[in-house]
Amino acid sequence: MKELASIAVYCGSSNGVDPSYVRCAHDFGALLAREGIALVYGGGNVGLMGAVADGALRAGGEVHGVITEALRVKELAHLELTSLVVVDTMHERKAAMADRADAFVALPGGFGTFDELFEVITWTQLGIHEKPCGMLNHKGFFDDLVAFIDKTTAAGFIKPVHRDTVVVEPDGAGMLQKLRVWEPARTPKIVDRGQR
Repeated sequence: MKELASIAVYCGSSNGVDPSYVRCAHDFGALLAREGIALVYGGGNVGLMGAVADGALRAGGEVHGVITEALRVKELAHLELTSLVVVDTMHERKAAMADRADAFVALPGGFGTFDELFEVITWTQLGIHEKPCGMLNHKGFFDDLVAFIDKTTAAGFIKPVHRDTVVVEPDGAGMLQKLRVWEPARTPKIVDRGQR
């Protein structure tokens, strides 16, 4: 079982049209706190970002935010966090979050959420880190994206062994269970025919 001391959560800075998205984020934050897992996230106080942080904080958890100076005011940085790091660029923000996390989970969100998620999935694929990446597929939010990933795999652009490393789970507790038993892809070693 993989020990998860911290999880980076990527999610929207808006609430979305379905109120259950906010509840999902709040509940996932609370679950992390109850499990003794620190939340690492984008540092905002609005949308699902604020909800996941509030859920963790109200349940007594640690919450570490990373935000750019430009977004600090725009996204109304959360002022009640365990820690808040302010950086200059989005690249620094994503790197700082990745460094602090043992795993990554995307909740409903938009372009920024997708960007962050696919970057860490790519880093896992390339062996830059060996950390699990998942999509909390609340009410089928990621169904079409998962279908597209499967289509891309079938088309030969993603190896099945890499596709299988992406965790997709509709339930927070189930997500944590799968992240804890996750194993990185083990691609077959290429044998140099000249060494036979």
